[in-house]
Amino acid sequence: MTELRALTSLRGIAAWLVVLYHIRGGIAGLPAAGERLLAKGYLAVDVFFLLSGFVIWLTWHARLAAPGAAARFLRKRVARIWPLHAVMLAAAVALALLLRATGRSDPAFPFAELPLHLLLVQNWGLTDRLHWNDPAWSISCELAAYLLFPLLVRAIDWRRVPLAALCAVAAALLLALHGAMRGAPTLGTDIPRFGLVRCLAEFGAGTILAAIFLRRPPLVAPVAIGVIAAIGWALGAPETLVAPATFAALLLALALTAGRPRHPLEGRLLHGLGEISYATYLAHFLLWKAFRIPLAAPVLGPRLIAVYLLLLLVVSVVLYRCVERPAQRFINGASL
Repeated sequence: MTELRALTSLRGIAAWLVVLYHIRGGIAGLPAAGERLLAKGYLAVDVFFLLSGFVIWLTWHARLAAPGAAARFLRKRVARIWPLHAVMLAAAVALALLLRATGRSDPAFPFAELPLHLLLVQNWGLTDRLHWNDPAWSISCELAAYLLFPLLVRAIDWRRVPLAALCAVAAALLLALHGAMRGAPTLGTDIPRFGLVRCLAEFGAGTILAAIFLRRPPLVAPVAIGVIAAIGWALGAPETLVAPATFAALLLALALTAGRPRHPLEGRLLHGLGEISYATYLAHFLLWKAFRIPLAAPVLGPRLIAVYLLLLLVVSVVLYRCVERPAQRFINGASL
């Protein structure tokens, strides 16, 4: 299926929201209102999970019936996520060794857990906190979703399910997520415990959104649902209930408007940020940690923050062009 450029741009915006979420405490003079806004940046990961299920179902649902298609799917997904993860994990190991050599051992780098991170299974209930490259927890959960996806497609064909039933199943998945996180104040609570179910529920809902999208429902429906959910959220409804519903509805609305003339999310700049978004997402946390070490300051002024953000942009482009894309070509071109 032809790329929905607006969704690629959305991925780029989400990646930079996560960046700002992680660096907010180190920005000198950040107003309280700005800090509160950036403190919700972790919710961009929920957009990633929904978007991942959406795009992967659109791309693969009709192809997985072919012989050997499941193996090709998994190879392509591993080629997409693992090489850059391995490079960033190697960078984390180098940083950990450098800190040890200079007498500044960091508990965020436990070598006993390294095999779990290398295999990308660290957030399958096998650890109790985030370590090494923290954002990789979501990639670990995505890997679990990829492994289950061919089973989902073979078990049920969303294309044959009535529209009303699709909406009901998507709602049930998000309600189940809320139930599983009962008592958790936010979707970002206790990621080692809830991260996997958060991913699987939202990824699954994303696959259903893709099937709904192909029915081309009227735009007013997802917009209305998204607005109602957002109002409920603003009035104090639980984040674990209404935030995924808000994002799901608005993702569907965005997909339905993709391709329209002068779409605000289809410009070259935003699309480019979307293409390098995986590199941005995986690189920013370790780069921030390394960037601050020689400065030895708890907060940084606007100029240094700008230098870091520009450096992250350059690193993202380099990683995308020199690691991510070549690794995908190499692995996808290799025989099984």
